[in-house]
Amino acid sequence: MVSKKVTITNLSGLHMGAAGKLCDEAVKYTDTEIKFKYKGDYEANAKSMLSVLGAGVMAGQEIEISCEGPEEEKALLALVELVESNFDEF
Repeated sequence: MVSKKVTITNLSGLHMGAAGKLCDEAVKYTDTEIKFKYKGDYEANAKSMLSVLGAGVMAGQEIEISCEGPEEEKALLALVELVESNFDEF
């Protein structure tokens, strides 16, 4: 398992559009479990739109993305890059 903490920096946090992009990227890795922890105790399935939106992550808050499976490193890199690119929002 690999993991990394990242800060959500886009202005709207994990709203519908950003959450959709996160889920779209996560589902590409079918054999890899992808989750993120938020505020220490909330764990979201990154492949589930309801789970991601349910976290209610706002701009400036930190999440820890974790991946476990055959493509864990590739998945983590792609998701971290997506978050750090502000979900391609400006």
